[in-house]
Amino acid sequence: MNSFLFIGLPYASLIFMLVGSIFVYNNSEYRFTSLSTQLLEGNKLYKGANLFHWGLIFLFFGHLFAFVIPSSVIAFNRCQVRLLLLEASAFGFALSSLLGLTILIHRRITDARIRVVTSKPDVLVFILLFSQIVSGLCVAYFYRWGSSWFAAMLTPYLYSLFTFAPDIKSIELLPLTVKFHLVSAFIIVGIIPFTRFLHFLVYPIGYFFRSPQIVMWNRDHKVKRESDNISGEGLPPKNN
Repeated sequence: MNSFLFIGLPYASLIFMLVGSIFVYNNSEYRFTSLSTQLLEGNKLYKGANLFHWGLIFLFFGHLFAFVIPSSVIAFNRCQVRLLLLEASAFGFALSSLLGLTILIHRRITDARIRVVTSKPDVLVFILLFSQIVSGLCVAYFYRWGSSWFAAMLTPYLYSLFTFAPDIKSIELLPLTVKFHLVSAFIIVGIIPFTRFLHFLVYPIGYFFRSPQIVMWNRDHKVKRESDNISGEGLPPKNN
């Protein structure tokens, strides 16, 4: 089971992500979008999306640094004050992501118009993200100083995957919560081409270099567009 989850699943997820993304890009470029529902409801979306994305960005780069420069992270954590600040900051940003995601899920459930445009892949994405963040918080709380042991134990394992010489000896000893956190991350990577996650892979760089667009109004924008005839009296009859 360990070999399946921590050798077979990571490679399968990467293959699904790469092949699936290329296939979707060649056959339906329009799917490279987050399919925003801002026009249907904007207040909760603004609050939830900001809390979720800013927390997630910090966590992503924190994990990335521990993977790319593990020795520097371990050296940084030798000072107890720095270690405490790093762990507290990461926990706080994880709580921010969880709060933001909870707002977005509540928005999807309580708003009838948002529910109509919510697909089954959207539900799967919310479930996986929620389980990923909650399991990460559990790991951070019950198995302290994760920034250090991530760099010491998980980074060598991830390097072994990229060098096609997978070594899961250190992974086999980890608690089930940590294993669940890893497995859910691999699943998220694998389903990227089939969900709204796909828009993460494409950034509209061309927008920075294109000419400014000119918007022409066909009305006087200073005049408030408001109808005084609320009752509808005096309007021409509708054609039958």
